[in-house]
Amino acid sequence: MADFVLQPVLTGKQITLLPLQADDFEALYLAASDPLIWQQHPEPNRYQREVFARFFDSGITSGSAFKVVDNQSGLVIGSSRYYDINLTERELAIGYSFLARSHWGGAVNGEMKQLMLHHAFLHVDKVWLHIGADNIRSRRAVEKIGGVFSHQVEAKNAAGETEYKVHYYLTPALYQAAVSGAVM
Repeated sequence: MADFVLQPVLTGKQITLLPLQADDFEALYLAASDPLIWQQHPEPNRYQREVFARFFDSGITSGSAFKVVDNQSGLVIGSSRYYDINLTERELAIGYSFLARSHWGGAVNGEMKQLMLHHAFLHVDKVWLHIGADNIRSRRAVEKIGGVFSHQVEAKNAAGETEYKVHYYLTPALYQAAVSGAVM
């Protein structure tokens, strides 16, 4: 388990996930500065530069965040990260994910999750996804890839406000069944 690389380069057909670096701020902020991206998010003002800066800094500090690059244009179009990593229990979470609206509605989000899940399942048996309870778009996307609702929690966000998150989990078998079209 010690060989688990938190920020590998993950390359797909449409996107590449690269380790997030401090000098990626402007490019990532450009992708994140659209208020509609954050409309269903527990922190809906994340499009504001100072709010986004906290998000970005926490990604850098985590040592497990990625920037998402469109393979065709070379533009940074979003980010995601691994967190709550517990290799003893063989589980971790994937989240803090967003994509520019130009890449909504297609296969990019699914490819991003696929790349991260494939890498994670080399080292863990369960992946958690924590989603804002009102973020119906993300909840449906996770359910499409086999995510199973576990529970809801109440927590404080970075601004100290109460928010509700739902927790979904995936195992290799659940994920494989969903992507192959099998019914569990």
